[in-house]
Amino acid sequence: MQRNVLEYLEATAPRLPDKVAFSDGAASLTFGQLFRAARGIGTLLAQKGHSREPVAVFMPRCPDTVAAFFGVAYSGCFYVPIDSEMPQYRIELILQTLRPRAVLCGGGTRPAAEQLGTDAVLYDFDEAARTAPDDALLSSIRAGQLDTDPLYVVFTSGSTGVPKGVVACHRSVIDYIEQLSAALGFSEDTVFGSQTPLYFDACLKELYPTLKFGATTYLIPRSLFLSPVRLVDYLNEHRINTVCWVASALTMISGLKVLDKKIPEYLHTVAFGSEVFPIRQFKRWRAALPGARFTNLYGPTECTGMSCFYHVDRDFEDDESIPIGRPFPNTGILLLTQDDREAAPGQVGEICIRGTCVTMGYYRMPEKTAECFVQNPLNDAYPELIYRTGDLGRYNDRGELVFVSRKDYQIKHMGHRIELQEIEAAVAAHPQAAAVCAVYHKEKDRIVLYYTGEAQPGELTAFLREKLPRYMIPNRTERLERMPLTPNGKIDRKLLAARASGAEQEKG
Repeated sequence: MQRNVLEYLEATAPRLPDKVAFSDGAASLTFGQLFRAARGIGTLLAQKGHSREPVAVFMPRCPDTVAAFFGVAYSGCFYVPIDSEMPQYRIELILQTLRPRAVLCGGGTRPAAEQLGTDAVLYDFDEAARTAPDDALLSSIRAGQLDTDPLYVVFTSGSTGVPKGVVACHRSVIDYIEQLSAALGFSEDTVFGSQTPLYFDACLKELYPTLKFGATTYLIPRSLFLSPVRLVDYLNEHRINTVCWVASALTMISGLKVLDKKIPEYLHTVAFGSEVFPIRQFKRWRAALPGARFTNLYGPTECTGMSCFYHVDRDFEDDESIPIGRPFPNTGILLLTQDDREAAPGQVGEICIRGTCVTMGYYRMPEKTAECFVQNPLNDAYPELIYRTGDLGRYNDRGELVFVSRKDYQIKHMGHRIELQEIEAAVAAHPQAAAVCAVYHKEKDRIVLYYTGEAQPGELTAFLREKLPRYMIPNRTERLERMPLTPNGKIDRKLLAARASGAEQEKG
């Protein structure tokens, strides 16, 4: 097995130098161009003295950004995606944790990077990509690398308002890509339509199989997800045959009955995950594409990507849930009760994961890492780390794992894992906001924010747009005269959740 993900590119580029690897419909990179640019970037960073350290890639979502990731890997460093559309406040928090010495800019991001107040050296993508590769230097870097060296850090929501950086190594990514590719049947003929931002681990499902097989990935413009008819046209225009999307993206198309008018005629592989796919919407997709294979995927960022899969092989009633199936080979699933015992058949337990897929923890957050990456309580003989997902699941009578719910206040909204406390922390930074509570109305997939203070709801929403990604902005904000409290003095979240549910039902 490979020790470094770049071995995928090094095997494919000489074989398919002129084939398009990544495109957004406007700009494209062939495998030959990608190979040349990545080695140039790696050479420049190494010549400047960067080694085994984070390099922030502050660029828009485009093929050049993918080349930047691989270029950082060639330098022996690990890349940290920072999208140019992120709010500046969030970028600043990430950089405070990361403390990088190098930031790679491109696509017009340098002026914004200069306003971030970082001490890092700013490097220009175009200049770095044009650097003549130093084969001897790159070979010496590779010789010293291990498969346990970090490949990337991706930042997720944090309960204290500070994003958490998940660190993944080459070994974990290679293992994931090998298992995922075998399960979904990727090949050189695969044409991916990528939906997710490049600063989430979800994009791994397209980036690395593209290198492995010599496939092609289209980075679908975000604007098309606001226009489902045009989105389907895009899929057909580029003959996209494979998508690995969050369920809400698929639901948006079927919910507006686009499939009644036109279908993605080349799609034969449809994988979905990150949230529950409503059965009625799933049935519309299956009826529209009877020859396609549909696969439910499940897994947290902290375990590299997806950890379980289920090929849909039967019909489901409207009140059923599609299972998340079984773990990928070389991945172990434990269902633990509250007292850390193995859950009995049919009993609900916390989904915990073990194996090569478990990442290295959170960047510069040892206490949070120790809280979530723990010794397997079923093993007292030797060290064995598992990751506690905070998700609850059970096995059905077929032996398939079924997702039940979240264990805490971390939610899945619009396909993204979000911690409500991060929203609350951002609101609390407003000078005219006092007590704050964010709740989630699961049935409507809506976040409702309650607060006390003198700020007006519209003012708070505008304030949050400067601090949080779009998908974390509450769908409704309500000011209260006083915050309801439980007998022990804590905010009564259950009461507010019930209030939010009632208000949404009246509204809907």
